[in-house]
Amino acid sequence: MIISNISRVQQVLTINRLQKNWLIIDFSDTIGYTVFTKLYNIIFRVVWFANGGEEMAESLAAIFEKHGGIMRTAELKQEGFYYKKIQELLAANQIEQIRRGYYQYAGDNSFSDIPTLAVLFPDGVLCMESALEHYGYTDRTPSAWHIAVESTSTRTRFYIEYPIVKPHFIRKERYLIGISETEIDGQKIKVYDRERTMCDLLLHRNKVDGEVFNTAVQRYVSDPEKSTARLMKYAKELHVEKKVREVLGIWL
Repeated sequence: MIISNISRVQQVLTINRLQKNWLIIDFSDTIGYTVFTKLYNIIFRVVWFANGGEEMAESLAAIFEKHGGIMRTAELKQEGFYYKKIQELLAANQIEQIRRGYYQYAGDNSFSDIPTLAVLFPDGVLCMESALEHYGYTDRTPSAWHIAVESTSTRTRFYIEYPIVKPHFIRKERYLIGISETEIDGQKIKVYDRERTMCDLLLHRNKVDGEVFNTAVQRYVSDPEKSTARLMKYAKELHVEKKVREVLGIWL
């Protein structure tokens, strides 16, 4: 009954649209266009779910989960989702395009940002505030993901709406120092180790909130997994040895 009624609605809308008397909207008017867009999306979603969209959403979630939450256009095609179906899923807000050729599942059980970062920036290393949060050195959630990449990396690859990313372009010889790998939300991703993170914190002290800085220093000092020898080694390589001795010397 629901499907037949919806089909009738579709027929009426189609017929009246052809007769040009179904709805008068001035598309040059922002409010009118917004009303039309919302009306269209509501009708589309009702039709989509009434025709088995809910079961498809569950299947879609499983497919995206198999790919870590992110799929390329080619991977969607391999799963039987071609251009028209992809556009329908976008219109139904079941997936979202995060970058040209890359799509993310957008259902109620959406995945974390980590798989997106790992797929889009395989060379990226969590650094600064993002690394501080990972090690529990700050209680503040960064407003963006801080990612270190080589200075030769293309800038445009970071032009994405979500997740919000703040890239740090670093010369290769410095970029390679202290890279480690961790697992967050079931996804492996690169992150600078504790000592490299502290060196960066001292190097960019003037760009970090004072409370965040002090908390990070105190928690590093009390961290049983810290390595004083590694910290001094990195400090020498990164030319922050004097700052390390001034700030951390009395506790190390």
